[in-house]
Amino acid sequence: MPTATRQAAHALLTAVLQARRPLEEALDALPAMEARDRAAGHRIAAAVLRRMGSLDAVLEPYLKREPPPPVRQALRIGAAELTLLGTPPHAAVSDCVSLVPRPFSGLVNAVLRKVAAAGPAALEGLDAPRLDTPSWLWTAWHKTHGTAVRAIAEAHQHEAPLDLSLKPGASVEGAVMLPTGTARLPGGTRIMELPGFAEGTLWAQDAAAALPARLLAARPGERVLDLCAAPGGKTAQLAAAGATVVAVERDPKRAVRLRENLTRLALPAEVVVADGLSWKPETLFDAILLDAPCTATGTIRRHPDVAHLKRVNDVAKLADTQTRLLEAACALLAPGGRIVFATCSLQGEEGEAHLARLPEGVVLDAVRPEELPGLEMAITREGAMRTRPDMLGELGGMDGFFAMRLKKQ
Repeated sequence: MPTATRQAAHALLTAVLQARRPLEEALDALPAMEARDRAAGHRIAAAVLRRMGSLDAVLEPYLKREPPPPVRQALRIGAAELTLLGTPPHAAVSDCVSLVPRPFSGLVNAVLRKVAAAGPAALEGLDAPRLDTPSWLWTAWHKTHGTAVRAIAEAHQHEAPLDLSLKPGASVEGAVMLPTGTARLPGGTRIMELPGFAEGTLWAQDAAAALPARLLAARPGERVLDLCAAPGGKTAQLAAAGATVVAVERDPKRAVRLRENLTRLALPAEVVVADGLSWKPETLFDAILLDAPCTATGTIRRHPDVAHLKRVNDVAKLADTQTRLLEAACALLAPGGRIVFATCSLQGEEGEAHLARLPEGVVLDAVRPEELPGLEMAITREGAMRTRPDMLGELGGMDGFFAMRLKKQ
């Protein structure tokens, strides 16, 4: 029998690549097992998803025909362990053989023994950034970001660090403090074991994801709306700033998670389960944060399944939803109020293109260099914000985000 770790990795890859389920959702659906096996299985599956093009290129010379999907997943697991993760060959090969039906055990054994003989050197000479990036994404990113597409793809090859947002006055021992105020710890750090987690003084939030709320700059006593609020990192930022926050979330299950996070952090906010396109409050807001639903291609470092789950047709549909949400949000803003619109996407249609179709009655309020210390390069020519995974690369990179701040006339 294969170990629980590799069974978990195989089940996760099958869920993502065949059933098209998000990796985190598939992880929650795994049968009961030791936490270490679940974590190790997730690590293997994430490595495969992050480097799948390169792994398939390593396997290709040894395959005369395409194997059935379950066999392909076992081969990818073995190849990842032998070339990327440093697993002893005897353990990786024998266990992956036991993952497949008996008629294919000889094939898996023979192929993986050849990969084991080459080891990490099997990856040498491959154009990994290009192989590991779906063609439609490479083309789209080149159109939007030019030659930076290669740096973006290279950044996606590495596991992201753990980024933390902190309550005012809190600190984390051993963390690197980024210029924007985010505390950064190495990837793989278990947040629930950190001093301050149980006490509610910190929460996980990528450095780029923390920037839209910083640009909104909520002030004590202001009435602020967080639209599309779950899981609540930005809601927490707004509440920690002293604002009176209303957090709207359409999905009831995600709203439960939002409430749980706010309870742990002991931060007040009114949570409303409603569709942001149709919700009508009695009072207008001083400021609004709209982190709109998107393809999430800016989060591939943390969620490598995104590159395999999203399709080119998703972009236009989501961009249309974003436009309609922005129009609805602007109608909820008091005169003179401000709104920050953001997406965690690298797609130009979900970011820069929105600058050309602003709703009536609002104007762009340009981001100033002093608002993004150490990230002045993220301010676009028009005055919006565009972060990429290769930015702050020497410190571990960041997610890809677009954000623009608008003011109601």
